[in-house]
Amino acid sequence: MQTPIRFLPLFIALFGLTMSYKVEPLPDSYAGLGEGPHWDVATQSLYYVDLEAGKLLRYDFKENKVYKTQIEGEKLAAFVLPIQGKPQEFAVGCARRVVVVKWDGVSPVAKVVRTLFEVQKELELNRWNDAKTDPRGRFFGGTMRYVGNEFQFRHGELYKWEAGGEVSIVKGDVGISNGLAWDEKINKFYYIDTTDYEVKSYDYDFETGVASNPKVIFNLRKTSPEDHLLPDGLTIDTKGNLYVATFNGATIFKVNPRNGEVLLEIKFPTKQITSAAFGGPKLDILYVTTAAKFDQPEPAGTTYQVTGLNATGYPGTYLKA
Repeated sequence: MQTPIRFLPLFIALFGLTMSYKVEPLPDSYAGLGEGPHWDVATQSLYYVDLEAGKLLRYDFKENKVYKTQIEGEKLAAFVLPIQGKPQEFAVGCARRVVVVKWDGVSPVAKVVRTLFEVQKELELNRWNDAKTDPRGRFFGGTMRYVGNEFQFRHGELYKWEAGGEVSIVKGDVGISNGLAWDEKINKFYYIDTTDYEVKSYDYDFETGVASNPKVIFNLRKTSPEDHLLPDGLTIDTKGNLYVATFNGATIFKVNPRNGEVLLEIKFPTKQITSAAFGGPKLDILYVTTAAKFDQPEPAGTTYQVTGLNATGYPGTYLKA
């Protein structure tokens, strides 16, 4: 049967066909442990980190170019969150501190200008891992043990912080605090502790920032522990579907959180997929960070863009600090 071009979208919708997606590397985008992608609308840029190198990176969409900077005196940079009203200031997770780093987005060196807060001062083997701002500008982020076995030593915690207030613990007994996402349409918060091999949903009060009633909505366990997939970073599209990165699976799963159904498996030419964020002028490009840990071969550590997903997401929210 021949289908006229003008009826092709209807044909696709009726017969459940999906458009093909395209995975492409960003130029000179390597990060040994790429993490924390955050799309900034004002600069049309993707910010992310090279976590174990203490570096920030910025992909300029218009220039199709990646700028990199070393944070002076720091060896770790777990996340990068632009601060509201201060275009050259970013909240960055350095060890167990959340510091404000000043960077013009171009210079090869950036400087810490002040510390917002610090957690777990006595746990020197812990560090920050993933963090984001909720849609109201609150900080949410968690820690993990980075020396030794994170699955055995569950010394991490998930924290919340608001400008003018004290940092508070949202959840204890965390192995590797990872992906976070929110859905204002249905008042939900989604969270990943990698060592639990699952994604949990919480009821979320956007006025108070309180999460409650955890429920497993996506399970990545296989038949034997050696085969369990490791969920890492997380993002959400405007229809409420989740995009779950797998650190050992070369895949991002597009998941319907209402029933746990996998809607799409997005495949990559490298194994350690760390996180994802929507961006681009139309917020329809999925940017994906990867890692090159444990002697992974090229192209490990490359940052990718995925187009043709027929989905849009949300830009990153500025931190109120």
